[in-house]
Amino acid sequence: MSVSANQVRDVVSRALTALQAHADELRGLDAALGDGDLGITVQSGSKAVIAAWAALPAEAAVSDLLLAAGKAFSTANPSTFAALVGGGLLAAAKTVTGKTEAGKIDKLDKADVLAIGRAVAGRIAERGKSQLGDKTVLDALVPSLDVLDAGEGEAPQLLAAMIATAHERIDATAGQQSRKGRAAWVQERSVGHPDPGATAYLRFLECLRDAW
Repeated sequence: MSVSANQVRDVVSRALTALQAHADELRGLDAALGDGDLGITVQSGSKAVIAAWAALPAEAAVSDLLLAAGKAFSTANPSTFAALVGGGLLAAAKTVTGKTEAGKIDKLDKADVLAIGRAVAGRIAERGKSQLGDKTVLDALVPSLDVLDAGEGEAPQLLAAMIATAHERIDATAGQQSRKGRAAWVQERSVGHPDPGATAYLRFLECLRDAW
């Protein structure tokens, strides 16, 4: 598994375009547990990232893409989810800084993708003061990264395994009470509802698979 920066820009941009179609679904899920702004956050954030990437030069490295994405997503809509994801992407940029060879566009292998994902998860956990079992995006993100770490094969097969695991974890945690964010305010009424942020991550993985 090896992808260039231009492939990342192309595939992820198409995935983010498709992800915007899930805005109503995510707004509904978030309205049951919070203030209902997740759909707007994902939609506006996706548009902002696509626009930011389109403005970058063709030779932009993956670290440039991650920095631009983090800044764009975090400022597109004033929400906690935007700040957490944007901050995670900014932290992830540091894991691939300096990977551009002279005269060549950098490429990512599975280890690089894992490092990016772990950095995003780590920053979300740190800033959100959350951990596995709190019924947040981490409950889908971290197990899916574990599957990627242990998996073999090309990107479509790895993505399929990550999607299956994320789906399973979201179903499993739906029966739990939310412990963080606005969802925690509704206490036992959060039981029976899937976490909106985790669902947004799942939809992104599905769109990424389709864009591939």
